[in-house]
Amino acid sequence: MANKIKLLGTAINIGDIIGVYQKIKEADKERIQVFKGAVIAIKGKGEGKSFTVRRLASGGIGVERIWPVLCPSITKIKIIRKGKVRRAKLYYLREKVGREATRIKTKREELKATKVSKVSKSKKKAKNAKKKPGKSGRKSSSKASPKK
Repeated sequence: MANKIKLLGTAINIGDIIGVYQKIKEADKERIQVFKGAVIAIKGKGEGKSFTVRRLASGGIGVERIWPVLCPSITKIKIIRKGKVRRAKLYYLREKVGREATRIKTKREELKATKVSKVSKSKKKAKNAKKKPGKSGRKSSSKASPKK
């Protein structure tokens, strides 16, 4: 069982939201069609490996497509969002309806997280420096009884 694949120079994991660009031939014309959705399964090994992408079509109907990794009609794969999941197969999304069916947590990059934390710490320091000394910021309530 494989949880990730490398396809056309792009590493794909389960839970990722991707766009699969596929060549469609109609009569004597060729066009490229995009199928955007979540990767819910990766199966097989070697040349027989395949991946399943699920999206919600109009009316809330779920549509799944299965592609072999070595499919000649796939021209490009674009990762829209990295997903953070704890399962190898996301078949439970089939029972979900509406927005719940597309809800997958986003994976945060470690590099971005460190930059954000450094910026927020410096902002907090600047905010604390502006406060007047001796005031805690709590309001005294008028209902409290005075001590005797």
